[in-house]
Amino acid sequence: MSLTDLKIKSAKPYNKQYKLSDGDGLFLLVHSNGSKYWRFRYYFNGKEKLMSIGQYPNVLLSEARKIRNEAKSLLARNIDPQVEKKAKQFEDEIQVTFEQVARKWCSNNKTWSEPHRAKVLRTLELYLFPKIGAYSISALTTRQLIVPIKAVEENGRFEVASRLQQRTSAIMRYAVQNGYISYNPAQDLKGVVSKVKVNHRPALELEKIPELLERIDNFKGRELTKLAIKLSLLIFIRSSELRFARWLEIDFDKKIWTIPAEREEIDGVPHSQRGSKMRTPHLIPLSDQAIEILKQIHEISGMYELVFIGDHSARKPMSENTINKALRSIGYDTKTELCGHGFRTMACSALVESNLWSRDAVERQMSHQERNGVRAAYIHKAQHIIERTKMVQWWADYLDSIRTEYVMPYEFKTA
Repeated sequence: MSLTDLKIKSAKPYNKQYKLSDGDGLFLLVHSNGSKYWRFRYYFNGKEKLMSIGQYPNVLLSEARKIRNEAKSLLARNIDPQVEKKAKQFEDEIQVTFEQVARKWCSNNKTWSEPHRAKVLRTLELYLFPKIGAYSISALTTRQLIVPIKAVEENGRFEVASRLQQRTSAIMRYAVQNGYISYNPAQDLKGVVSKVKVNHRPALELEKIPELLERIDNFKGRELTKLAIKLSLLIFIRSSELRFARWLEIDFDKKIWTIPAEREEIDGVPHSQRGSKMRTPHLIPLSDQAIEILKQIHEISGMYELVFIGDHSARKPMSENTINKALRSIGYDTKTELCGHGFRTMACSALVESNLWSRDAVERQMSHQERNGVRAAYIHKAQHIIERTKMVQWWADYLDSIRTEYVMPYEFKTA
């Protein structure tokens, strides 16, 4: 008897695989794990052969029958359907270029924001497409994939070269997963870009924080700049997260600052659409001290949309160099001693050394990406907001306490 959709759906797995015949050589092979595959048995030049048609339900009953009938038509003309299938696949592969696959890979990534997608595509257009974009995806070799990457590396742009290596590997992996190629030549790209020493952002040793606090208090520049430095030290967020802040993001009653995944772009201000670097909303609990500073800032810029308005226009944020310039004015070399990003390092060191807080809470406060998928789902959902609220208050109180006498973080237990 011929198969029906209901019979196929109802087919249960057993300890051994078994076949369900549809007739004329077509049958469904049901594996012990429950997977179901279409097969077509035929004879060519006196030899029995077996052709794979596809997996159910990716290939439905009607489609499997159509492929069987086409195969029988080829056999009637003394053409082996499997040879014809391979020839057709080869022809299709030749017509698909690296650029076509790369653009599909780029457009199909659902986790990216549109600005990030545009940025990734732009790097491909600049560095990869001119050299290998027109090549057939199936004809590319490891050596050919290396050429544009090494060209960028030889110009001293090691970080860009490293990203190109990662993206080339991802594109070719996508090509394998979607059936454009059967072997991934990019799997041998690992190590092609020379490792360079990473220059970490300079930060002070914790025992030097009291001197820093005194220098900030004595800063003679713009009041809004001083308050920005103080707030940045208290909540240690990234520069763009701070500079592009809007008053609507801050809830004074709940003492929470919500940094969105993206912000509304400001005309004429590059990257002003940036929100949280991890491209998910980032909750920042605010200590009493941070709230007090924000209230002072509100007296200066509260009538505008932006929290940290620029020197010359309230429609634009303060410059990205404002905090580092201020640190230089109070005596720090921002290349070797301390830069604004170093506040994050100092705070993280103190929080870890205190031995009071969980790793997850510190990581969420720092807005670091959790690489373990299961842990990431839990951490993002929970946000550890109660523990982090106590943690930022501890950090603010710790900074206040060491103004007069320095103690190690693990010696300061008030929370």
